[in-house]
Amino acid sequence: LFRSGIYMSLYDRHTYKESSNEFSTNSESQIVQYVKETYKLFAASMLSGAVGAYLSLPYASIIASNYWLIAIPWLLFGIFGLNFIKNKPGINMIGLYLFTFVSGVILAPLLTSVLSMAGGAGIVANAFLMTAVSFGSLSLFAMKSTKDFTGYGKPLMIAFIVMILFSLINIFVFQSPLTHIIIQGIFFFIISIMVIYDTQNIIQGNYETPMDGAIALYLDFFNMFTTLLQIFGFFSSED
Repeated sequence: LFRSGIYMSLYDRHTYKESSNEFSTNSESQIVQYVKETYKLFAASMLSGAVGAYLSLPYASIIASNYWLIAIPWLLFGIFGLNFIKNKPGINMIGLYLFTFVSGVILAPLLTSVLSMAGGAGIVANAFLMTAVSFGSLSLFAMKSTKDFTGYGKPLMIAFIVMILFSLINIFVFQSPLTHIIIQGIFFFIISIMVIYDTQNIIQGNYETPMDGAIALYLDFFNMFTTLLQIFGFFSSED
């Protein structure tokens, strides 16, 4: 399986403000408008990522051979570039859609690998459907739950770092596909909590800008989909 699950977990979510800010003191109507804008940007980001993946499928082998040359700049731009331009109207939207488009590009090798399997199209469809159902259910839970998950930022970040370390050890030392899938399963659980965490922070207006919240949701969905795609592909593989 194409080992693309690692880089997604490296996004530094601490570039976002986890504490209350200017939005927290605004009126309820302003919060509602903020949430609507966030989800509009999230939907547009999903479309941008899908277009990037679709257009890149014919070039998957080229992307795979130059994977880190694409993934590392994408990662650095996500950590530093987006944070720098997020308050610059116009430029911030270009940056957002560039970031999400390229995320689709670097997903193309994994998609191509799964699509080449017997019933590959069904595997991709099932992974996407389960991602959508899981994401929607977790978001609804976050909105309805009386438990506050907004303080889980640091524990989630620590959990991600620990799992990244285990992933790197497996890649360079053990090279075990089964261990990789177990790690992906744990990643899925962590990402699930992140969906709840990000959703509650968004509906409370705790992110500095709607773009911050949209990126957080997009990365949650993207990570969840990629994780499930690897798990489903593993169990469907004849190797």
